[in-house]
Amino acid sequence: MMKEYKSLAVQYLTGMVQISNPVSPNPVTYDSRASEVMTDLRTVQAAIISPSITMEIANTYMMQRGVRTLLVMNDDNSLAGIITATDILSEKPMRFIQERGVKHNEILVMDMMTPLNNLEAIPLDEVVHAKVGNIVASLRESGRLHALVIDDATIGLPRICGIFSWTQIEKQLGTIIPQNNVAKSFAEIESTLITS
Repeated sequence: MMKEYKSLAVQYLTGMVQISNPVSPNPVTYDSRASEVMTDLRTVQAAIISPSITMEIANTYMMQRGVRTLLVMNDDNSLAGIITATDILSEKPMRFIQERGVKHNEILVMDMMTPLNNLEAIPLDEVVHAKVGNIVASLRESGRLHALVIDDATIGLPRICGIFSWTQIEKQLGTIIPQNNVAKSFAEIESTLITS
């Protein structure tokens, strides 16, 4: 049972009143520590989804969470793959519809995701000593807009502990980074590997 609390005093607003603005974080540069642009899944809840959920629900969930990437988790809480907004909004779903003869609302996350065996991750040990510029170079080289970070030093199984996002890095740098033909999604990399 909740104990009784005294209500707080209030004041009436009059005259001119302004609204506080958030304090700007320290500006990030290419020489800043890479950890400053990593979404740290040890402190922020990962945006996850089941492989059996429809792609349309996944897209809605991304918009609600304000993210462009979802980690796809199996029932046993192991990583099945990753799905990005670009996977969902690209021509890949239309190709799938044509090939399989299904309706758009029948496409599942597992149909569009990049499966675990096509993913790679940067070891946390590398990130600890890296700069933002190293992450940008790694994303460019891989042709991806996201990079996972893995911690192999945990007790038990290795864990994905972070995500780097091209969009987030641009936001924190306050500038557009030339992509040099970076592919738009894990799916595009996957299709490139399959057709090669």
